[in-house]
Amino acid sequence: MALIKFPTKSLNTDAVNPFVNTVFDNLFNDNFISDRLVSRVPAVNISESEKSFKIEMAAPGLDKSDFKINVDKNLITISAEKKEESASEEKLYSKKEFNYSSFSRSFTLPETVDYSNIEAAYEGGVLILTVGKKEDAIIAKRLIEVK
Repeated sequence: MALIKFPTKSLNTDAVNPFVNTVFDNLFNDNFISDRLVSRVPAVNISESEKSFKIEMAAPGLDKSDFKINVDKNLITISAEKKEESASEEKLYSKKEFNYSSFSRSFTLPETVDYSNIEAAYEGGVLILTVGKKEDAIIAKRLIEVK
């Protein structure tokens, strides 16, 4: 007689037929499905230099006119919306497809931001926002001599 141990993730698994639970766990945790859900929100790189902050957002396939960037107090919101419609009428059938995609991401800005010095550019599928710092926030570098 051989003992077979089935992997269980929680105490609420079906003791009668654990194989069914394993199949559904694998189906819902599949990388194909999870990759599709993650890809709806663009990836972002945020970096800081001496004079500014830089926000880079990967959003290929969009146009400059698809983006909307709002600044409200210390919150910057980047959103995009794209609608596509294609129709074809051939032979005895017609086909109409709609494609609608949108996203919105918000970031809290620090107090050191100069709100009059925010620029945006869209190049090669990447939205680049440059957010300048206030003059008093830029730290002057100097060498301090030990006496």
